[in-house]
Parts: sequence; structure tokens; C-alpha cells
Amino acid sequence: MSPPARRPRKGTVTDEDSNRRQQLLRASARLFREKGYDGTSVRDIAQATGMQSGSWVYHFATKQDILEAVMEEGLVDALARIEAIAALDLPPRRRFEQLVRTHLDTILGPGQDFIPVVLYEWRSLEAAARHRVTVPLKRYEAIWQAAITGLQQSGEWPGRTRIDALLLFGALNWIARWYQPAGPLGVDALAEECVRFFLRPPATARPGRTARRARA
Repeated sequence: MSPPARRPRKGTVTDEDSNRRQQLLRASARLFREKGYDGTSVRDIAQATGMQSGSWVYHFATKQDILEAVMEEGLVDALARIEAIAALDLPPRRRFEQLVRTHLDTILGPGQDFIPVVLYEWRSLEAAARHRVTVPLKRYEAIWQAAITGLQQSGEWPGRTRIDALLLFGALNWIARWYQPAGPLGVDALAEECVRFFLRPPATARPGRTARRARA
């Protein structure tokens, strides 16, 4: 006769608990992205996960705690993906290409709702939580800044300003607003277009134009 199964000790996180927490985070991320943080109620979250109203408190005390966990989950996962790229011995352009492709996948891929929540619900996060979430965000940005620096050193970055990384992120992140998965461009093709745009050679004046201006 086999011994009876042991019940988990109080305070022990079981696989079932972990799975339910992940389910809750995924559903919350989708709702926050679709309806906004303020437009999403705890009842909406409970219904989306099949939980009874109030049972989600077992995992999180407040809806604000869920928002913080969603952002941390997205950033930790995204950071791990680009850290793997940064660890490779790649030429600057190839590293940049992979970073762009991976970043676009984190905001456009199926079920990738976490980073869009970071982008569009940042102001909904309370100050103390915002400080904690900033830690992985700064590490994420540092990897991109190092990639831009490598491109500048190789002569492949067309310009240099103090806000290059901000301009880059602004352009890439805005894609989540207008991109249509059923449209003519897949994520791979879109990433290629983005790289081509960001690393395009600087425009040069037509022959004779400078001379004509000088005589005017």
C-alpha cells in the first residue's frame, strides 16, 4: 500500500499555485492592454480566469499589485531575451538586427501583452512600485545603449545625439499602436524595414548644389 500523498506545508508554493498565478497575470495583462488599467475591474480579472470574485487575493492583495507583477513579469522575460543576444559575439549590425527583431516580438507577438502594459500604463503604477520596476527597465535600456555605441564606433549609426536611444524606443514602441497582424508585413519583414530605416546612410548633397548656393 502506497503512503498517502503529503499535503504542502503552509506557505509552500505548489505547482498549481504557480500555474494559477501565471494564468492570472496573463489574463490581467491582456485586459489591461485591451481595456486599460482603470477600465479593468477585479471582477473582470476573476471572470477571465474562472476564479470566484475575491479568490485572486490569495495571490495578490490589490489590483495595483497585479499591475506591478505584470510589468515585472514582462520586463524580466524581455531582459532575459536580449541579455542572451548581448552575450553573443556578434558584429554591431547583426546584434542590432536581433535586438530589433526580439523587441518587436515582445510587443507584437501572439499573447505578448506584458510590455505594452509597461508602455501604456506606466502612469497608473504607484511611485514606490515604479521605482522597483525601473530596475530591470534600466538594465534593458543599457543593453540597447551599448548596441548603439557599438554601431557609432563602427560608423554604421547615421547620427549621434544625446537622445538617440529615446528616439529609437519611441519609434519602435509606437508600432504597437498601428500594427495589424493580418496586414502585409509580418514581424520579421517589419524588423528588416526598421533596421534599414535606422541604419540608412546619411543623405548627401547633390553635386553642384553647394556650389550654386555659394554663388547665390
